[in-house]
Amino acid sequence: MTLATPSRIQKSPLAERLDVIVTPVFAGLLAIIGIAVWLYSDIDDTTAAILAPEKLQSQLIDTIVLGFASSALVIVVAIPIGIAVTRRGLPRLKNILVDTLGLAQALPAYGLIVIFFSFLGAGINTVILALATFSLLPVLRNTIVGLEQVDQAVIEAGRGMGYTKRQVLFEIELPLAVPVIIAGIRTAIVINIGMAALAFLVGGGGLGETINSGLKLDRNPAILIGAVLVAILALLFDFLSAIAQRYLKPKGM
Repeated sequence: MTLATPSRIQKSPLAERLDVIVTPVFAGLLAIIGIAVWLYSDIDDTTAAILAPEKLQSQLIDTIVLGFASSALVIVVAIPIGIAVTRRGLPRLKNILVDTLGLAQALPAYGLIVIFFSFLGAGINTVILALATFSLLPVLRNTIVGLEQVDQAVIEAGRGMGYTKRQVLFEIELPLAVPVIIAGIRTAIVINIGMAALAFLVGGGGLGETINSGLKLDRNPAILIGAVLVAILALLFDFLSAIAQRYLKPKGM
């Protein structure tokens, strides 16, 4: 698998401004659709039971926990590995990792969850590990690309000022790579929130329970409201990541 070039990941200032405007607008439109369905659809007793507020609240919390925990695990694992394989002497390992994770991401998310279930059994931890594996590639790839795009002249200037390798990494390379790394994290978060809807298949909870109940009982309002909530969560996390990407990057970039 070929690594993405920095030009495909970096955004112009206009694109960044639109990024933090368009996402909330789409989330707002989805919220309006969800509210309209709730208010104007024929909500019978079965649909009302599926959409009970206490159930939705519990499922929302489950989905947030799944998305946050799996994304945090990805960050903790992928960024150190990305740093390690960009050091001298490990180019082959870098290519092997990217190619292997590319194959893992090519698997359907459902299949990956089932594979983890067969080894680890049911539960939220199984889903977290499966989601983290599925979304590891974007963060690893962007960490590698972000570090490799740092101008060697800047690195040499730091070394000429007496910086140690550790100082060069933490004071020059990582700060300059932050926008690209966070772009990968954004991708991973959206993947994890969306795929968390499948957690119910192995006892992981989440809003997939509402969608599944609506499908089984042929209740379209429940299906739509469940899907809208998942989409809004994904957009919310993406918006927060966009804010972080905009304000954590070094000044002047």
